Amino acid sequence: MTLFWTIAAALSLAIWLYLLAFRGGFWRCGERLGTAPAPAAWPAVVAIVPARDEAASIGEAMSALLAQDYPGPFRVVLVDDESRDGTAAIARARARELDAEARLTVISTRPRPAGWVGKVWAMASGLAHADEAGWDADYLLFTDADIHHPPGNLRRLVATATARDLDLVSLMVRLAREGAAQRLLIPAFVYFFQKLYPFPWVNRGRAAAAAGGCMLVSRARLRQAGGLEAISDALIDDCALARAIRQAGGRLWLGLADDTRSLRPYEGLGGVWQMVARSAYTQLGHSPARLLGTILGMLFTYVAGPFAVLAWPWHGEGSALALGLAAWAAMVVSFRPTLRLYGEAWLLGVLLPLAGILYLLMTMESALSHHRGRGGVWKGRIGAGATKD
Repeated sequence: MTLFWTIAAALSLAIWLYLLAFRGGFWRCGERLGTAPAPAAWPAVVAIVPARDEAASIGEAMSALLAQDYPGPFRVVLVDDESRDGTAAIARARARELDAEARLTVISTRPRPAGWVGKVWAMASGLAHADEAGWDADYLLFTDADIHHPPGNLRRLVATATARDLDLVSLMVRLAREGAAQRLLIPAFVYFFQKLYPFPWVNRGRAAAAAGGCMLVSRARLRQAGGLEAISDALIDDCALARAIRQAGGRLWLGLADDTRSLRPYEGLGGVWQMVARSAYTQLGHSPARLLGTILGMLFTYVAGPFAVLAWPWHGEGSALALGLAAWAAMVVSFRPTLRLYGEAWLLGVLLPLAGILYLLMTMESALSHHRGRGGVWKGRIGAGATKD
């Protein structure tokens, strides 16, 4: 049994050495938007905002979006997706208060065709309206109804896209968090996303990913990619869109936001759990083999090393203790930049194994929900991963 602990801890440390050295430096949190030179002429942009029961955040989100200091033509389409809480009325009222009614158009989604995910259909409805209105947008800003954009955000996104000849520029916005559980789980979510899709790899063309809260997309490249029809059934729409853009020859950039942020905190552990369980098994392609591989991988990556340390009084193996401590220390070191981004103390990184266990349990529940026919439940809808709708 003592040999088991040594092997497990050694494997965990080997995994962490690989992640630190050969996974694109994902953990450094180095991909930031920065400032790019302004284009000779600012292209036309249409922002499309799907909204379903967003009364709590839509007012502030619309205020920030309508107040963008963008020098070029800019319109906002709010797509009211069968809201029952007055979302559309609040948005219109906020536009009147800001004297920005000419910039905002509010539409309702048409009946959703079979095979379309609700959010993607709302995005497509907004795009169809923009095209029918003849606005001839050069870029589309797909953003959520709970995102606060600082005044210069759109200008910086467009300047980056034009200066670097990019077809999709996306920001992982700063996620809101409340309570002790979310102080650990929200930074861990951002950390795990970076590990799954190393941002430097995305920006060098080695991977395809995006963050759905803030995506600036070239209209011409989206047409070449087959439009939103190409991702109509995608529950994880942001990464699906990134793959479609890349397959069409487009160039991607993905980074971390400093001041673009989400306004909606998840409600305790349960809120984060629902968010992850909604789509985790979809990320694995609904594959039992991938699920098994994920379980084993997470256990050896996040659990084996710390358990070898905590179990030392029972197994008494000094080499297992040393290897386990080294693996645990690597976790803390790699998590520190993400914790710094969220203003958290580096010591919180000691609990990263706990976060890993919780996210693993969320993934397992996601798989169970899928096989029970309840995959992808969000805001009262059963999503594309389900067997009944």
